[in-house]
Amino acid sequence: MRVLITGSSGLIGDRLVSQLDLSGHTAVRYDLREAPAQDIRSREALDRHLPGCDGVIHLAAISRVAWGEQAPELCYDVNVAATALVVERVKAAGDPWMVFASSREVYGNPAGALVTERDPIAPVNAYGRSKADAETVIHQAASAGVRTSIVRLSNVYGSTNDHPDRAIPAILWKALANEPIRLTGGQTFFDFVHVDDCCDGIMAAALQLHRGRGSLPPVHLTTGIPTNLSEVARLALELNGSKSSVELIAPRRFDVSGFCGDPSRARKLLNWRASVSLDQGMQRLLEEFQRAKRPMTPITMPC
Repeated sequence: MRVLITGSSGLIGDRLVSQLDLSGHTAVRYDLREAPAQDIRSREALDRHLPGCDGVIHLAAISRVAWGEQAPELCYDVNVAATALVVERVKAAGDPWMVFASSREVYGNPAGALVTERDPIAPVNAYGRSKADAETVIHQAASAGVRTSIVRLSNVYGSTNDHPDRAIPAILWKALANEPIRLTGGQTFFDFVHVDDCCDGIMAAALQLHRGRGSLPPVHLTTGIPTNLSEVARLALELNGSKSSVELIAPRRFDVSGFCGDPSRARKLLNWRASVSLDQGMQRLLEEFQRAKRPMTPITMPC
């Protein structure tokens, strides 16, 4: 199959391109970081890349909660209006299917310890609201006959091609460098998913659509295992034999208190489950850091 991947230079997109190529498929890269003309808001650019594609995996976004707070209008424009444009061009191109990458942020601060896809959508920040609104766009596309899948992602990690201030790479690098580790809410817990597992889940959804299945309900690509930031720091110190100090600081007003997602629907519908444990994934990332011998490059907000 031939697949257009928007956001192909990001943590997930870059790994997904490699996975598609290794599986004998063709990935069409589309990312503003690769070429300024490849703006997800450009109808003309999309129309140059979509012909001949069997489907679209739509990852491109203003992808950070903090960025959404800094530039809420841009966040809406890229995450919602541009998603609607992608849907429009997909429909105009004939019969391509579409996988949309959503986020755990659509739930805000869920009431339960293990969140299911049926739990209320109640985002608490601009990024979460934009993803929730974009999901509405995808549901409308499904109602209009486009074969779609919404995958809700949760704290994906596992490559140096990532934002250096995200939880696992930031904590792991600080521990490797024996520098102080600052935790924004030590008891804040998340469901950490290795990028390889994430790509496997996205591929499973894409293949279902490619083989002619109708639209899928939203699914979590999650482990079902909650891990708080203090535990991540403990693992990082242990893996490195580090002497880094750990400082707890207050969460930001737009941070959620925690999330852990029930993966049972993904197991049932996609025959998918996460296979890389957190300690295994952190060890792999540590080895990447050790080979690179330098900090990760900061990524600026696209505009």
